[in-house]
Amino acid sequence: MATHFLADTAVLTGRTLRHVTRSVDTIVTTAVTPIAMMLLFVYVFGGAIDTGTVPYVNYMLPGILLITIASGIAYTAFRLFTDMRSGIFERFQSMPIARSGVLWAHVLTSIAAIAISLVLVVGVALLMGFRSGAGVLDWLAVAGILLLFTLALTWIAVIPGLTAKTLDGASGFSYPLIFLPFISSAFVPTASMPGPVRFFAEHQPVTSIVDTIRNLFTGQPVGGDIWVALGWCAGILVIAYALADLTYRRQIS
Repeated sequence: MATHFLADTAVLTGRTLRHVTRSVDTIVTTAVTPIAMMLLFVYVFGGAIDTGTVPYVNYMLPGILLITIASGIAYTAFRLFTDMRSGIFERFQSMPIARSGVLWAHVLTSIAAIAISLVLVVGVALLMGFRSGAGVLDWLAVAGILLLFTLALTWIAVIPGLTAKTLDGASGFSYPLIFLPFISSAFVPTASMPGPVRFFAEHQPVTSIVDTIRNLFTGQPVGGDIWVALGWCAGILVIAYALADLTYRRQIS
């Protein structure tokens, strides 16, 4: 059964990857908005924000990486919505393939496409002066956190991709997720925020994830933030996967 699932998922992933490679602009578009934000914040607002001895591009890059992921998952919902409306899911149901392989193919394609966008963003950050004192293990930890965060948000994207009535509805859900880093420690220290906003910023998932990645980039101790960040990512992933699986079963029943 496991071999059957893996083989079917590999074939279906190849199909969705081919769709992405035929429209590389989706990957570029995913990276363009975060890069534009990075340029704006560093060269326009960065001088007015006190981050101590840390260059502002280093300070805000973790938040930009999370925005890149939030932007990329909109295309996951878009691709799922397109498949649902084209009738391809009905054809898949008539074939002897693992049903969950269809969803996993879209998820794995999302991870691959977003990974390329993240590399593009980091490349531009390096040109803007980003430097990291992180070792190999620190970079692997950053990659692991970003992967887990991507998985969590991608499974969230599956739900509107399956249930949306319009294309705008399928991709529009990502806007609140893109906005969330702005109410966190991603771009300004939370100490500068008014009371209620500061409370929300310090207790929402993005802040712990951003702080953890920032400390890993600088080679500083991450403390308890890493466990909070991993707990948020894992919790969101489990809930999103369960809801996405339930939604999928209802849609194809």
